[in-house]
Parts: sequence; structure tokens; C-alpha cells
Amino acid sequence: MTQRNPPPFDPLRWPAEDVANPYPIYRHYRENDPVHRAGTSPDGRARWFVFRHDDVTRVLSHPRYGHHATRLLASIPPECESLWRLIGNWLVFMDPPRHGQLRSLIAGSFSARVVAGMRSRMAEIARDLIADIGQRPTLDLMDDFAAPLPVLVISELLGVHQGSLNWLRERAVSLQEASSGRARDYRRAENAAAELTDFFRWEARRRRYDPDDDVITALVKAGECGSLTEDEITATCVHLLTAGHETTTNLIGKSVLALLRNPGVLDELRADPKVLKSTVDELIRYDCPVQMVTRSACRDDVLRGRDIREGDTVVLVLGSANRDPLVFSEPDEVRPRGRSIRHCGFGGGVHHCLGSALARAEAEIAIAVLFECLPGLRLTDKPVQFAEDMVFHGPRHLVLGTCGGSNDA
Repeated sequence: MTQRNPPPFDPLRWPAEDVANPYPIYRHYRENDPVHRAGTSPDGRARWFVFRHDDVTRVLSHPRYGHHATRLLASIPPECESLWRLIGNWLVFMDPPRHGQLRSLIAGSFSARVVAGMRSRMAEIARDLIADIGQRPTLDLMDDFAAPLPVLVISELLGVHQGSLNWLRERAVSLQEASSGRARDYRRAENAAAELTDFFRWEARRRRYDPDDDVITALVKAGECGSLTEDEITATCVHLLTAGHETTTNLIGKSVLALLRNPGVLDELRADPKVLKSTVDELIRYDCPVQMVTRSACRDDVLRGRDIREGDTVVLVLGSANRDPLVFSEPDEVRPRGRSIRHCGFGGGVHHCLGSALARAEAEIAIAVLFECLPGLRLTDKPVQFAEDMVFHGPRHLVLGTCGGSNDA
């Protein structure tokens, strides 16, 4: 793929190499058509892709743009009733004032103070996962470490029994596949939505008779006060499960991959662990786990000379915004020092990622523990397989060599 002859901007048709590395395509549109009209949405309104940092951050924070769930969910087939009911009650698809009301009920469970108190437990979970790898010469980073770690963490916050974790992760992954827009993925997502709804409805009902110190109990208490319906409680549990696991899984996987492909950065991190925090933030900018988010125009607007009409769908390409050279010098390089924190890897505005502090902490701990316990970790000749998803973006499999297994740590 060359810059002078890129494919049309239709991520559903991209070959595997462009899914794995979309940045040359982003660069072409950012330079030549930064507010790009790409046909129409299912409801007949224009569909736009926005590539520049200034435009992306403006839309993220401007009240002219919101979610309007009924418009943004119009692509879901009408027969997917469980999926509609579930996602329609997700925080990420709500607009003010309901968005603020629900967010305030759960924000405390993901505060910086709560996350700080969980760090030692997260490190313990990470070390246990590496101990399970033992002396194996290779590991699949995604299956063996990057996926189980955030599932275990979010399950403890929710109060879900560990015996259900593999079952939950399989269905959470199927549910996320609805973001691809492919018919086969909608069918899987609908089945997963129905099963997850039943699971968390039962968990919520159990908390009414056997409350605990967990997020599900807090949601149930809010329901008893009239702040939440049963559907909203169930949907919020599923949303926290999916958002709290798949995004962080991809963040860990892509961060480790970037460090192994940039050994100078890894050497700097090993020499000075104090740069871990800034390194993780830079890795989020460099290759963010959520590449695109969608908004709906609530009113007419003009964006870089293009007329955006009320009801138009506007897709914000976060991955492109985070590589904008007008904001970041040498944007295609990993530079842990000297960057200002202006990336939009966790979105922005009122919908800035609720779990960003938790995701950062999990990534920091994952990287620190992984390279401490497996200092010989290396890339192999196995190709990196990326999932066919340009929203929740990351490797499906990432086979790494361990050079003989873990240290005694």
C-alpha cells in the first residue's frame, strides 16, 4: 500500500496488513480529505470520517454532537432484540442529563483512589498468570496474559465468581464483535447479549438478598432507590465487563508489541522504571486500543468547510488524531519523554473513558511484571494476527518467546 494509491476508506474491506497497520491510510486522508464523506448511514444520512486532532477533539467536547442512541444503533438488525435492549442502555450511548446521572452512580468505583488501592492485587494477579506459564518456551500473550488479567480485575470489582470468567470472556468478545458491522458477527453478538443479560439479571437479584461490597450491589441499591431500572442495572454490568476487559486487553497486547519492536524504548524503561507512567501514556497515543468512536450531529455544523447536517453520523478516527504531526512531533515514533498529554486515546468530553485510570494502572503493572519475570521475552517468526475490527483494535494472537521461562520473582 502506498500513500498515492490507498484503498477507499472502507475498513470492512481492508486486507489484514492494513488492519494491522492503518496509519499510512490515515495519513493520506488526514492530509488530503480530513473530513471525509463516505456514503450514507442505514437511515440515509451522511456518514463522515474525521482524521485531524483539532477536529476530533472539537467534536468530542462540543454539545453539537452527541450519541442519539436510536440513530447510532440503527445499523443493528431489528431481529437482534437482546442486543438492542442491552446496548441501548449503555452509558457510552447516553447523552446528558441521563449520562451524567448514571455516570455519577458508578464513577466512585473507578476513581484514582480506588485504583491505587487495587494496584498490589493487580500485581499479584499478573504474577500468578506468569507463574502459570511456567517454563514454557513460548506463550500467546493475548490468551495467556493480556486477556485474563483485565477480566480477573473487572470481575473482582463487579463481584463475579472466578469460575464464570472463561464463559464471560467468550461472550464479551462475541458481543464486541457487533462493532464490525458484519452480519455473522451480529448473530453471535445477539446470542451473547441474551446470555449475558440472563447472567447479570440473576447476579443482581441475588444481591438483593445477599449484598456484598461490589459494583453490582451498588447498582442494585441505586435501583431500590429508583435511580436505575432492572434493564439499566443489567446493561451497566455488561458494559463494565466488556469495556473493562477488551480495551485493556488490546492496550496491553499492543503496548508489549510496540516495546518489543522498539528495543531502545524498552532499554530506557528497564534502565529507569520511573518513566513507566509516561511510557504507557505514550503507547496509548502511539497505537490506541479504540481506533474510532461515533457521534451523531445534534444540530447543523460546519467542520473544516464541510456542511454537517443534523442527524449525520460522524466517525472520529482517534488513531489518526493521535498521529497528527501538527500536534505531535515525530508522531510515528515512540517517545516516552517530552510529550504533552494531549492525545485522545481515551476519547474526550463528557464521554471520556470512565475506566481510564484503571486501564492505565493495569497496563503499567502488566508491563512491569511481565518484563521483570520474563526478561528474555522476544518476538518470534510467528505472524501477529489482528482481529478484524477497526474499533476495538488489537492482536487476536501474539506468540512470543520466553527464552526458557520465568525468573524466580
